[in-house]
Amino acid sequence: MKDNILSKRIRSITESATLEMTRRSRELKAQGRDIIALSIGEPDFDTPGPVKEAAKKAIDDNITHYSPVAGFAALREAIAHKLKRDNGLNYKASQIVVSNGAKQSLANVFMSILNPGDEVVIPAPYWVSYADIIKLAEGKAVVIHTDIQHDFKLSPAQLEAAITSKTKAFLFNSPSNPTGTVYTAEEIKAFAEVLKKHPDVLIVSDEIYEHINFSGKHVSIAAVESVKDQIVVVNGVSKGYAMTGWRIGYIAAPQFVADACTKLQGQITSGPGSISQMAALTAVENPTQDSDYLHHMVAVFKERRDMLLKLLDEIPGIKTNRPQGAFYVFPDVSYYFGKTDGSFKINDSYDFCMYLLDKACVALVSGDSFGDPACVRISYATSTDLIKEAVRRIGIALEKLN
Repeated sequence: MKDNILSKRIRSITESATLEMTRRSRELKAQGRDIIALSIGEPDFDTPGPVKEAAKKAIDDNITHYSPVAGFAALREAIAHKLKRDNGLNYKASQIVVSNGAKQSLANVFMSILNPGDEVVIPAPYWVSYADIIKLAEGKAVVIHTDIQHDFKLSPAQLEAAITSKTKAFLFNSPSNPTGTVYTAEEIKAFAEVLKKHPDVLIVSDEIYEHINFSGKHVSIAAVESVKDQIVVVNGVSKGYAMTGWRIGYIAAPQFVADACTKLQGQITSGPGSISQMAALTAVENPTQDSDYLHHMVAVFKERRDMLLKLLDEIPGIKTNRPQGAFYVFPDVSYYFGKTDGSFKINDSYDFCMYLLDKACVALVSGDSFGDPACVRISYATSTDLIKEAVRRIGIALEKLN
């Protein structure tokens, strides 16, 4: 009876795999298990002091009332300035929509543009929520598979082959969650060459990991003149400024898309929290190229990446590449499929993660939900000591498999 009350829409989607593993980890910790969580996509840094001070001042100044649906004008102006300053992009404040996290920004876009059966091309591996957000909007995710041998990079030929008369959008993410893949300026221009032949296909560029880039300056496809009118840039302050809990994301989009997203947001959440917006204003006003905070964060993540890769290389059967951004490694663990410790058999990456959670007390995320069942996602957004201990435990547990 209760199940019948629920809509087909909600029954068709799955729980976020990353949030599921986070929930499981917390439950086991509450039971007294010593769980090391390498599952959550959250910087283990604190929000910068000036940002916190801005929030406190907003409270003292009584900026505690409803904000405009698309966000405060000052924040939208600051985001437009940031896009020009950091990325060389020209947007008016009216083309910016501020939302409750980049996840809502993505949902707004796809709810605004998709009709039943419309297709969205996405490279796999992809962030766990992409496919379900598209499904909620009654669209169809057309998944293009990439592989670890090619650093999980999509080729222009693969993109061209996936576009049909039903294609409404192309969604990609650089730097990438879960792979850490970063596309070069030349590779992004090659995508643009394909997409400019399809002017009715919207390009949704998820750039939330923009600042966590080990390969040089971030490149946005919106900087390519030939396709600039087709592009929606999705970004936010969660990753680069360790502000995950503040819930501020945004889009920069063609005016008709921005207007549609504002219309939708007005009926669902209205504007984001006023205090969070004032904190985000201070974050985006900070010139990132001069930010000691950000340079330190990126340096720490790069050091952890190098250490984690070295440790994983010492475990037989785990295949890695060298990610150039974000704070994840996405190794192929299919070597262990079919193996058993005598009581538990590993059939796939989900089993692999459940085995390590139970036997090693280490939480990873299965690659199934990212569109690549041969892999698992490991987050190194935690201390070096915990990373070392986690990999030590993983090695011991995997040695028991035959």
